[in-house]
Amino acid sequence: MPRLVIVDHPLVQHKLTLLRMKQTPTAEFRRLAREIALLLAYEITRDLPLAPVPIETPLEAMEARMLAGKKLCIVSILRAGNGLLEGMLELLPSARVGHIGLWRDPATLQPVEYYYKVPQDIAERPVIVVDPMLATANSAVRAVDRLKADGAKDIKFACLIAAPEGTARMHDAHPDVPVFTAALDRQLNDHGYILPGLGDAGDRLFGTR
Repeated sequence: MPRLVIVDHPLVQHKLTLLRMKQTPTAEFRRLAREIALLLAYEITRDLPLAPVPIETPLEAMEARMLAGKKLCIVSILRAGNGLLEGMLELLPSARVGHIGLWRDPATLQPVEYYYKVPQDIAERPVIVVDPMLATANSAVRAVDRLKADGAKDIKFACLIAAPEGTARMHDAHPDVPVFTAALDRQLNDHGYILPGLGDAGDRLFGTR
């Protein structure tokens, strides 16, 4: 997949291994997801534009560089996306935040939207869509469809783990949207879960199972 970026930094891989372990408790799982999200954000924002600004250091005046243009927007696919949102906001505290509420019909595996709220000027902002897993990619594709309908053009997708089926589906539906992930796992099982994966990310983040 030409637009798939696997962030294989040693710290990311170490934390992901701890995240996968079934004995990792909820609080630790939440912390690790937040830390990996921060490291993913570092890679995703590598191409943000900069502009020169005049400043004064304690010793002299100089021309330095700061971020230019509209602040980016991080869009969380509820509910599990919030586990990555917090980590990204630690690195990008001025980012705007949007939410898309989608639940997956267990019979069809298709997403059903129940909530949508993003900045009114979303079309003018770079967007990072976050969800821990890119499994079937049905929710991710639906979220990007919705954002593009509102005019968003510069969109990236971030997840902890992706499946080959999900990356292929995202590429087919939105070849212009790069996917950033910490790992590309083997496959999906019959219930649409990633193998070997890490289980249900939402349940593990919020301790609901």
